[in-house]
Amino acid sequence: MSSLTSFVRLSNEKATLIFDCQGRMPKVIYYGAPLSDSTTPEMLSVLNTRQEAKCAPVIEPPITLVPTHGDGWTGQPGLEVSGDADQWSAGFSLTEINEDAQSVAFVSEDARRGMRLITTVELDNKTSVVKYVSRLENSGETPLNLGYLNAASLPLPTSVSKIKTFEGRWSAEFQTKDHDLFFGSYVRENRRGKTSHDTFPGLIAFPQGTGELNGECYGYHLGASANHKLRAELMADGRSYVQFGELLFPGEVVLNAGESYTSPVLYTGYGCEGFSSLSQQFHNFIRSNVLNHSAESKPRPVHYNTWEGIYFDHNEDELKALADKVAPLGIERFVLDDGWFKGRRNDKAGLGDWFVDEAIYPEGLDGLIDHVTGLGMEFGIWFEPEMVNPDSDLYRAHPEWALQTEDNPHVPFRNQYVLDLTNPEVVEYLYKVITDVLKAYPKISYIKWDMNRDVNHPGNLHGKPAMHGQMAALYSLIDRVKAAKPGIEIESCCSGGGRVDLGILPHTDRFWTSDSNDALDRLYIQRGCSYFFPSEVMGAHVGPRDCHITGRHLPIEIRSAVALFGHMGIEMDPRELTDHEQSVLTDAISLYKKYRHITHGGDLFRMDDDGMNVKFGYVSKDKQEGIFAYNSVMETVRTTPNRFYFAGLDANKQYTIERVWPEKLKEYTPSILQQTEGQVFSGEVLMKYGMQLPVLFPQTALIYTVKAV
Repeated sequence: MSSLTSFVRLSNEKATLIFDCQGRMPKVIYYGAPLSDSTTPEMLSVLNTRQEAKCAPVIEPPITLVPTHGDGWTGQPGLEVSGDADQWSAGFSLTEINEDAQSVAFVSEDARRGMRLITTVELDNKTSVVKYVSRLENSGETPLNLGYLNAASLPLPTSVSKIKTFEGRWSAEFQTKDHDLFFGSYVRENRRGKTSHDTFPGLIAFPQGTGELNGECYGYHLGASANHKLRAELMADGRSYVQFGELLFPGEVVLNAGESYTSPVLYTGYGCEGFSSLSQQFHNFIRSNVLNHSAESKPRPVHYNTWEGIYFDHNEDELKALADKVAPLGIERFVLDDGWFKGRRNDKAGLGDWFVDEAIYPEGLDGLIDHVTGLGMEFGIWFEPEMVNPDSDLYRAHPEWALQTEDNPHVPFRNQYVLDLTNPEVVEYLYKVITDVLKAYPKISYIKWDMNRDVNHPGNLHGKPAMHGQMAALYSLIDRVKAAKPGIEIESCCSGGGRVDLGILPHTDRFWTSDSNDALDRLYIQRGCSYFFPSEVMGAHVGPRDCHITGRHLPIEIRSAVALFGHMGIEMDPRELTDHEQSVLTDAISLYKKYRHITHGGDLFRMDDDGMNVKFGYVSKDKQEGIFAYNSVMETVRTTPNRFYFAGLDANKQYTIERVWPEKLKEYTPSILQQTEGQVFSGEVLMKYGMQLPVLFPQTALIYTVKAV
C-alpha cells in the first residue's frame, strides 16, 4: 500500500529497523536488537531530538538514506549528478511509501530538476540482514550525468567507536584491521575493475569491547564486483555514518529522458553476541537467499585441481594417471585447469582461443573425461573468458575487442588484455565458444571461471568508461551459460580472492578464496573471509608440501586440517605423496565428508585471536554436535598454552569430546588429551571453564568433535 506515514517499522525475531519519515526524506533512527511493541517510534523520535548548538544550524541536515546538496548536507553527498541546469543541487521530497510486511520502497521526487529517487529496503524474514538499493530515474527532458549514487547512507549508533576493515594483496586476502573512528572520514575507493584483493567492499562497526563471542556489532557489504567506494565518517557534530556505492568514472552513466540507474545492493547485518553472531546472520542469509545452484541439495564434492600438479605441462596419459592416483583418496570432482586450449603452452598465448588444443589432445577431451567419470568423479574445466592474449588468433583478428583508451598504451599485466563485454559481438563470441565446449563434452559439470588482471583502461569502442556495463554484461553472460547447461556449477576465481562478493555470488556457486595454498596463510585468509561468507563457498585446497608462493614447507597434517574447513580439495602432484601423506590425506577427506553437514550448514563460532593460534568451531543448528579446531601458529610465550573454551553449545546438554585430528600426535608428556577422551561434560563447563590445551609444536592443528549424549 502507498501512504505517507510518519514512521515505518520492519521487524522480525532477530532485528528491528525503524525509519523516521517526518522530514523531506526518510532516515534510519533505529537498527538493532528487536524492540517490543511497547517501544514506539514516537518515543525514539523524541529521544533523538538534538539541541541547537553554538554557531550551528538550528536543525542539522539529517543523515537520510540518500543525503543531497539540496538538503544542505555538508558530508559526502549520497547523490552526485549534473545536467544543463542546477541538477547538482537536487533536493527530493518524499511522495510515496510503498510498504509490505518485510520491505518498503521510499519514492521521492525533485520535480523542478526532473528526477525521481527510489530506495528499496528489505529485511530478511529469518535473519537480521537488510538489503538497501537506490534507483535514480530521469523524469526530465534533458540528459543527466550521474557521478555517484549510494546504495544507502546509514547512521551509526553513538555507542560505535571502532570499525573492522578487510585489506590484503594477491595471495594474502581478507586481512582484518581494526581502526578507531576518527574526526573525518575513513574512505576506500577501488578502481581495479574487480572487487580487488586489497579493498574488499565491506566493514564492521562496533563499540569498544566487542569480541568474537560478546558485544554488539553491525556489518556492511556492498554486492559489487568492480569499482566501489565506501566511507565511515565521524562528523564534527558527533554523529557518524557509513555510506556505500559504486564508483563511476566521469561520463560512465548518462541518463537520457526516461532512463534510470540502479545501485548495487548494500547488505547490512546486526549481531548481539559478538562478531561470530553477525557472521551467522550473513551465512544463514546467503544459504537461504543467495545460493541458488542446482547442486545445493547435495554435499559439496571434494576437488582435485590440476594446476599445482602439472601447471601447463598437459599430457593425456599423465592426467589419467593423476586421476587414477586421486580417486582412491576420496576425490569427487576432477578439474582440468589452465593449458587445455589452443596454443596455451605458457601464460603468454592462447587466451581467447577456446578450442581444445589438438596438438595435446588429438582425439579431443573425451578420453580423459570418460576416464575420470569412469572412476566415479565429476569433471570440471577452466576458462578465463574475460581475457585475451595479444598472442592469440582472437586478438589478431579483433584487437578492437579489448578494452582500451585511444593513444594510451596498454599497461602490461599477466601478458593479457581485458575483452570489452559491452560490445555484443564479444559476448556472443564468448557465449558460443564456451557453450560449444559444453555441448561437445556434455559430461563437463563445472567451470572454474578465472579473471587475472586489473582493468587499467576500461574504455569501450565508443571511448566511454565501461566498468558498470562490463559487470552487468558479465553477470548476464554467466547466467546465459548456466541456462544453456542446466545444472552446471561455476566458480568465481580472480587470481584467487580478487572477486569475492555478493554481486557475483548470486550468479555463481563458490569462490576460489586465494591463490595461496599455504596453510598458515590460509588460516587468516579463510578467517577473514568467514566474517561474511559461509565455509561451503570458500574453496580450500591441500597444496604441495613446498608451497610455490611462500616457499614454506608444512606437514600434511596441518595442510589437511586447514583445508577441510572450507570447500575442500587438493591441488598438487599426488604422485609425490609418501605413504604417510597419502594415508593422512585419505583420513582428512573422510573427516571432511563426515562433518561437512556441520561445517556447511551449522553455526560458526570464532574465538578471539591472541596472535599465536587460530581457534574456531562449527555447531549444528540443534546443538547436538560440533567440530572445533585449534591451530598452533606460534609457540606460546607461556609455559603452557591458554585454555580452550568451546562455544555455541547447549549449557544444559551433556557432551562427549573426541580428538579426531591428528590420528597421531607427538607430545612432550601425556596430556589432558588422554583424560578427556570419552568423558562426559556439560555444555556449561566446556564453554565457561574450558580445558587446558597440551604443549604443541607450532604448525600443529588439533580437531575435536563434541556430541550430545
